[in-house]
Amino acid sequence: MQTRISGSKKMAFLTKLEELFMLAVFHQKGPASLMNIRENLLEKTGKDWALASLYIALDKLKKNGFVKSYKGKPKNVRGGKALRYYLVTEKGIQALDEAWKIQEEMWNDFISSLRLSDQTDE
Repeated sequence: MQTRISGSKKMAFLTKLEELFMLAVFHQKGPASLMNIRENLLEKTGKDWALASLYIALDKLKKNGFVKSYKGKPKNVRGGKALRYYLVTEKGIQALDEAWKIQEEMWNDFISSLRLSDQTDE
């Protein structure tokens, strides 16, 4: 994640992976386990993400205040472990919204440039 100064406020730039992982958490519409997140990412990207890479990225996002997590109740099986659940914070939602606004403007400029380029090629 990079930061830039915009006017008087400091803005954080998310990496593409951070955006993907946060969106996968958000789209669970409630607490999301690593397996839920992984399944969502597999469905949307076609890539089978390693749980360790998800955990590391989510831990970094948590340290930066973009997601929060908590442990659920242990499973009702012998030696059952408690699952960790993740939620996107308000700060995370704001960062995603800001990323979308910046990218939307840049993509629109890109598409406009392509259209202009197509017209001049004729």
